[in-house]
Amino acid sequence: MRGRNTSWDRFAGWYDDLLENREGTYQEELILPNLLRLLRVKKGQVVLDLACGQGFFCRGYQQTGATVIGADISKRLIQLARARSPEGIRFEVAPADRLSFLENETIDVVTIVLAIQNIENVHGTFAECSRVLKPWGRLLMVLNHPAFRIPGASDWGWDENGKQYRRVYRYMSETRVKIRMHPGIDPEAYTISFHRPLQYYFKLLAKYGFYVSRLEEWISHKRSQPGPRAEAENTARKEIPLFLFIEGTKMGPH
Repeated sequence: MRGRNTSWDRFAGWYDDLLENREGTYQEELILPNLLRLLRVKKGQVVLDLACGQGFFCRGYQQTGATVIGADISKRLIQLARARSPEGIRFEVAPADRLSFLENETIDVVTIVLAIQNIENVHGTFAECSRVLKPWGRLLMVLNHPAFRIPGASDWGWDENGKQYRRVYRYMSETRVKIRMHPGIDPEAYTISFHRPLQYYFKLLAKYGFYVSRLEEWISHKRSQPGPRAEAENTARKEIPLFLFIEGTKMGPH
């Protein structure tokens, strides 16, 4: 669900290996536990995971007792999701801005995890989320923190006192950047990432009938190996968040 001309079919195997065969990923250790804390679904409520990939988060949501639907534009990722997931989770191949398989106001919660920055048509995506969500339904998004993780315009630095800091070159401008998946191995393998400032998401949520009901900033769970820079690196991890969580609630009748 990363745009009409997605390249994620090419990286389906790599992404599946990342989530299923590697320990300590941000998805497993940081993002899923926080999402399960924030879902607050009752048994039988319907959760839709947009850009669901190979179903990692869908399987976690199912454990809450929710009825789970996953959708992604990548046919290969949906094939992997169906193969890896237990019965009861529905998977559909569809772009985020065209959820024609869903009727109006039938979903309790929509999640978009680490994917909104890869979706070009955010207007259409938010419009579809508003259409399929019930009144007072919630849209939960996790994205790379747009104030600190700006593709091609931010990096780490060290000052003369041995402290690590985050350097940001550009923030307000919306940008479209190619992200290499395997630098040094396959320079032609890339996906597209879109940077937008915070106000972009807040304004667009309001346009499509949402109000921002929760915002959290999540720091890394990782720690450096012992060494001369370990303390500074660990301090920077605590102070500069990796991920931003935004909850938008669809306004219902007053």
